[in-house]
Amino acid sequence: MKTYENEFTNGDITVTYQPKKCINAQLCSNGLSEVFRTSVLPWIDLDAAETNEIIDQVKSCPSGALEFCFNKTLVSTK
Repeated sequence: MKTYENEFTNGDITVTYQPKKCINAQLCSNGLSEVFRTSVLPWIDLDAAETNEIIDQVKSCPSGALEFCFNKTLVSTK
């Protein structure tokens, strides 16, 4: 899967970040600092926590700058 500068995936979900919408990135960093890191690039590391924890944090984003979607998985019928 191709990712873009503000698109991150862990295989289960893809998180997008819209910096122009963000009102306080520190809130996400405080809530899940191992995923939303303010001192390194890329600043989002989706492999650092469980998918459900990431989803909960993204849902609590006050500005809507963070969004997520579930990745489709292909199921073999063979």
